[in-house]
Amino acid sequence: MMMTLGMFVFSLSSLAYQDFRRQTSYRHASQNRIGLRPANQYLGPGDDKITLSGWYTTELASGMISMDTLRLMAERGEAWPLIEGTGRIYGLFVIEELEETKTVFFPDGHPRRVEFSLQLKRVDDDRVDLLGSLLNIGLNLLR
Repeated sequence: MMMTLGMFVFSLSSLAYQDFRRQTSYRHASQNRIGLRPANQYLGPGDDKITLSGWYTTELASGMISMDTLRLMAERGEAWPLIEGTGRIYGLFVIEELEETKTVFFPDGHPRRVEFSLQLKRVDDDRVDLLGSLLNIGLNLLR
């Protein structure tokens, strides 16, 4: 297991990412002053975004089902705990964007190679009401 987003497991058999990119911003307010440099005040942390990207081959991984699962999770708009395989907890994240590019096709149009990029955005950790429900995702997958 590389990482989990809610109950979705990133692994070699499901969806393995090759790149992990994290961008964290911090908020500072500025107030202009006459004859002096602007006064600045630290307001706290800003957006915390993580991008997971990689590729899979349809012969070796169940990536198509994994991508559909991530789309269902994103469409619910709920937050999911992001936990690394080492046990590191990053916090609650929503799926902001999911991109896939299909290349190298079989004669029937089925892709051999699929590149993906998943953008996650951290939300307030104290908002338990945003947590996604595994049961609802499972039921939607069965439909």
